[in-house]
Amino acid sequence: MNYLRLFGVYFRLSVMNELAYRVNFYIQLFQSVVELATALTGLAVIFSYTSTLAGWTANEMLALVGVYFITGGMIGLVIRPSLEQFIASVRDGTFDFTLVKPEDAQFLMSFQIVNIWKLIDIVMGFAVLTTALIRLGSKVGAGQAVGFGIMLLTGTIIIYCFWLVLATLSFWFVRVENILVIFQSMYEAGRWPISLYPGWLRFALTFVVPIAFATTVPAQALTGHLTLETLIGALTAAAVLSVVSRFVWRIGLRRYSGASA
Repeated sequence: MNYLRLFGVYFRLSVMNELAYRVNFYIQLFQSVVELATALTGLAVIFSYTSTLAGWTANEMLALVGVYFITGGMIGLVIRPSLEQFIASVRDGTFDFTLVKPEDAQFLMSFQIVNIWKLIDIVMGFAVLTTALIRLGSKVGAGQAVGFGIMLLTGTIIIYCFWLVLATLSFWFVRVENILVIFQSMYEAGRWPISLYPGWLRFALTFVVPIAFATTVPAQALTGHLTLETLIGALTAAAVLSVVSRFVWRIGLRRYSGASA
C-alpha cells in the first residue's frame, strides 16, 4: 500500500508538470493518430489480397494492433521515461538523492516519471481491441479474457525487467541510451505476429529481446491461439527475469560511486 501511495504522489506531480505544457497533448494525439492510421492502413492493404496472414484473420490482427498500442503505451507511460531519467542520474551523480531516501531505490527510480500523454495510446489501444472483440463476437469467452489479462500483465513485467537490466548497465558503461533506442525500434516488430518472421528472428524476438511476450502472446490468449506450453513459458520467463533483473540491479549498485564519493 505504501508503494501505491508513492506511485500516486509521482503521478500527481507528473500531471501538474505536464499540464503546464498542454500543447504536448495535441502533439501526442497527432502522433498516436498517425501511427494508428498507418497500422490500420497496412492491415487493410494486406487483407485486401488475402484472408489470413500467418494463420491470423483480419479481426485477430486488429486485436494484435490493439495489444501493441496498449503495451507500447504502458512502456511509454512509466517504464521508458523513468529508466531514461535513471540513466541520466547515474551519469551526473544525482542518483545519490534516490539512494538516501527511506524506500527501495529500484522502485523509486522505476516509477519516478509518468508521461501522462501516453494514456492516449492506451485508450486508443483499448478502443481498437474492443472493436476487434465485437467483430470476433462469440469467439471470445471468459476464460480467454482472463488469460489475456494475465498475459498482458506478464508481458509488461517481462518488458520492464528487460529494460531494467539494460538500464542497469549504466553502472558499468555510463552511457547506454542508444541501447534503449534500439529496443524501442525493435518493439515495432511486435505489431505483427511472431509466426510471420523466419525462425531465427522468431527466436530472437522471443528469447533475446522478449517482444513476443508483450504483444503476440496476449493477443493469442484473446483469440484462442494460446497453448499451455506458451502460458507456462511466459509465466516462467516473468519469474526468471524478475529474479535476474533484481540480481543485476543489486550488483550494479555496488559499482555506483556517486557524485559525493
